[in-house]
Amino acid sequence: MASGFFAVLDDVAALLDDVASMSKIATKKTAGILGDDLAVNAEKASGFVSQRELPVLWAITKGSLLNKIIILPIAFLLSAFLPWAVTVILILGGVYLAFEGAEKIYEFIVPHKHDHVSADTQPMSKAEILELEKSKVKSAILTDFILSIEIVIIALGTVIEEPLATQIAVVSVVALLATVGVYGIVALIVRMDEFGARLININEETNTISDKIGQFFVSALPKVIKALAVIGTIALLLVSGGIFVHNIEFLHHLLPNVPGIIVEFLTGLVVGFVALLIIKGVKSIFKK
Repeated sequence: MASGFFAVLDDVAALLDDVASMSKIATKKTAGILGDDLAVNAEKASGFVSQRELPVLWAITKGSLLNKIIILPIAFLLSAFLPWAVTVILILGGVYLAFEGAEKIYEFIVPHKHDHVSADTQPMSKAEILELEKSKVKSAILTDFILSIEIVIIALGTVIEEPLATQIAVVSVVALLATVGVYGIVALIVRMDEFGARLININEETNTISDKIGQFFVSALPKVIKALAVIGTIALLLVSGGIFVHNIEFLHHLLPNVPGIIVEFLTGLVVGFVALLIIKGVKSIFKK
């Protein structure tokens, strides 16, 4: 009886060890998308009234958890009954990520129209502000849903050959870490300026060390968000290129003497701009 009990404990310990090591691998695989997720949500969660930033971020975080609850069972069912579909979804998702990265580069290089706000616009009412807040939260949750699909599928792809129990444990851990980690860091980022303002107002003296540190945090926030946007764009192309190179045999052996990171970036860039041209072409046809 005792020996059976200890055998079960040994099996559980072995499973937990496998889950821990595979979770580390899966987290590394999804790091690129997590970087983009972080950049996107830091941008979407900023720009609100100071008192509303954390409530808005909490609303987005709850939406992100709900996204994972919806996506995870579907992913596990596909893994159990249609494992080939995981690779197909992974590649389709890679096309979307490559397109998104290419679109960001295109919008940066090519001038395009922006919506201009009239100078005589009246201040918004409280109801209008709340309505705008709701629309931004919905937009952030939708973006999170798309990125969550890719995070879950990429994590699942790293353990697709493992037993279903291991798949469920590893992917669930990665999904939870993605939500807690990303939105925890976003919370710190969007409150940088508030923290800086508190340091500036900590005393009535001017040009103190606290003032300089506070001014640094206040001025650093927009720069951090812009830097994250650039890093996220590069990460999108690297992650998408990696998906193609590792799942399409032809691309895997296309440039054997070129460093893998360059091959993945170029592959993501080419696929992204091809997808961008196709989508813009289809849009122009429908407009005509």
